[in-house]
Amino acid sequence: MRNNILNRKFKYTYCNAAAYLIVANVAVFFVTFYLNPVVNGISLFYWLSLVPPLVSHGYVWQFVTYMFVHASFSHLFFNMFAILMFGITLERAIGSREFLLFYFLTGTLSGITSYLVSIFSGQTNVVMMGASGAIYALLFLTSVMFPTARILLFFIIPLKMPFAVILYIVIEVVSQVLDLGGGIAHYIHLSGIVFAWIYCMLRFRISPFKVWKDAL
Repeated sequence: MRNNILNRKFKYTYCNAAAYLIVANVAVFFVTFYLNPVVNGISLFYWLSLVPPLVSHGYVWQFVTYMFVHASFSHLFFNMFAILMFGITLERAIGSREFLLFYFLTGTLSGITSYLVSIFSGQTNVVMMGASGAIYALLFLTSVMFPTARILLFFIIPLKMPFAVILYIVIEVVSQVLDLGGGIAHYIHLSGIVFAWIYCMLRFRISPFKVWKDAL
């Protein structure tokens, strides 16, 4: 089958983009958390976060920039730890260009999904931030690229990546339905997984279910 615009391969390059993402996130956290300058009358924290009313007034860059904003040090730490765990390995496997396309596309689409959910549900008085949508996408892609690899779930329980992803999906669905998690938008995490699944099917021409079945 001939390649088309959806699955045309990039020339392999590696520039340690995952590490640069971590540095950028840490820098943005420092500026927004400790300095928080004002841009056009709005604090940089809200200028970069995903705020539905602001997006509706043209702040469309927030679909991308929200991924670099974090609410606390622990929020930042665990997200960056995930990029360190999954992002660097994936980048070496698929190349920096593919990695960056995957990261920003899944993260941006997760942001757009979150915006649409807030608009259609009428819950626009929210501020969304963090790289979680893209990170759950990285988690899913790792389970497809390295299905026999193991992860220490909750830093204790060793599980093969596909089983870990399935468990995370169940946790996220239950948490969203029961409104658990103290303000965490679990649908952002779920949308990251959905878009990663679609990316694998269209871009890599890989069926995640088949990969999991063959590996397990």
